[in-house]
Amino acid sequence: MGFIIAIVGRPNVGKSTLFNRLAGKRVALVDDLPGVTRDRREGVARIGDLTFTAIDTAGLDDAAAETLAGRMMAQTKAAIAAADAVLFMIDARAGLVPDDRVFADLVRRSGKPAIVVANKSEGKAAAAGALEAYALGLGDPVSVSAEHGEGLADLYEALRAALPEATAEPSVEPERAAEGDTSQPIRVAIVGRPNAGKSTLINRLLGEERLLTGPEPGITRDTIAVDLGWHGCAFKLYDTAGMRRRARVQEKLEKLSVADTLNAIRFAEVVVLLTEADRPFEEQDQRIADLVEREGRALVIAVSKWDLAERTPGQLSKIREEANRALPQLAGVPLVGVSGLTGEGLDRLMQAVLDIHAIWNRRVPTARLNRWLSQATSSHPPPAAAGRRIRLDYMTEAKARPPSFVLFCNRADAVPESYKRYLVNSLREAFDLPGTPIRLTLREKANPYAGRANKHAKTPPRRSKTSPRRK
Repeated sequence: MGFIIAIVGRPNVGKSTLFNRLAGKRVALVDDLPGVTRDRREGVARIGDLTFTAIDTAGLDDAAAETLAGRMMAQTKAAIAAADAVLFMIDARAGLVPDDRVFADLVRRSGKPAIVVANKSEGKAAAAGALEAYALGLGDPVSVSAEHGEGLADLYEALRAALPEATAEPSVEPERAAEGDTSQPIRVAIVGRPNAGKSTLINRLLGEERLLTGPEPGITRDTIAVDLGWHGCAFKLYDTAGMRRRARVQEKLEKLSVADTLNAIRFAEVVVLLTEADRPFEEQDQRIADLVEREGRALVIAVSKWDLAERTPGQLSKIREEANRALPQLAGVPLVGVSGLTGEGLDRLMQAVLDIHAIWNRRVPTARLNRWLSQATSSHPPPAAAGRRIRLDYMTEAKARPPSFVLFCNRADAVPESYKRYLVNSLREAFDLPGTPIRLTLREKANPYAGRANKHAKTPPRRSKTSPRRK
């Protein structure tokens, strides 16, 4: 993306609002409550002809390292270390506060080029606060309003002045990607109840403390995307907020977090549902899995904290049987025991993701489908309805992702649901489609003789007005 910019400052100065403005869409959660952002989030940002990577960070807070605020501070320091320049934000309406001066020293010690951004500068009331920013000793402040998009032209000029080499126009045309190169990373959303170990699992996969973790439930609020290379395969993992029962979700911020998680599920190709080893596959897990199936995503169930479980013979098989019983529409869903702390089962988990992704993309030839249909209807014919026979003519796969089939018949509305389930289960077994949603649509064939019959139907001759009446 050319260069990296970290957006830092104390809580509630508008960092996430500016991040969303630079990204051109709402990707970070924004609320009047201070401390909404906890993890650092990266995204593609644009100002004019500049395209770069922006990092949204948690509010700077002077706290002990072992506390949640201290761990958030460590994430912000990591963002500053990775950045080429820092946007240090203050609230122009509030003016400088002691914390601004303390954290300005932190930015200065990093040695990175810094731009002071006086946010919330709309109106005359903020003019005095913007002038106070000169006291920080980080150069001329740039007055902006992230909410209204004001001052971005000045921010553009400040970026070019702070990073003249990185923002200079390229002297040669950048290399174009080879034609036909359509390889894209597999999008994988990690979901589950709060404190199920989602962030810990992703950190273990990445081999670094990229995401904020801790014993407190509900640490993750934003959906954070990270890239992962695993044995030559590219993945984009989405860490999501924990999902509780809808009746328990009352606060606005938690509702926003759950909505962000739902968007991650809809955008993903594969969803990994984490269920805890000591409470495997509870009612909320079943609801989340059912949601994944309704959205048409491929599903893998991971039993987290497997290192803490009191293992008994056949325990994983019992959980698998429970999953198949509770989710017959996803029969055969892959189930793996994993531990984010020890790394146990991670290879099996990623292989299961690859396998279910291939099944989710599978196409079945029409000829094979119709041979199967003939055998399925011969061994178990569809029941008659109202004394009339149901005829199933032929079948084709309309699309994959998930596998979706269209069955043409003479009476689509008369086929009972039990027989549709029989066809879906038989499809799953015959073409090796375990654990993926299957869509089956019934359509009636148009009667080719209906129009012809109406065309040639005889109508009685019209009686002339002058013709005599019959007595």
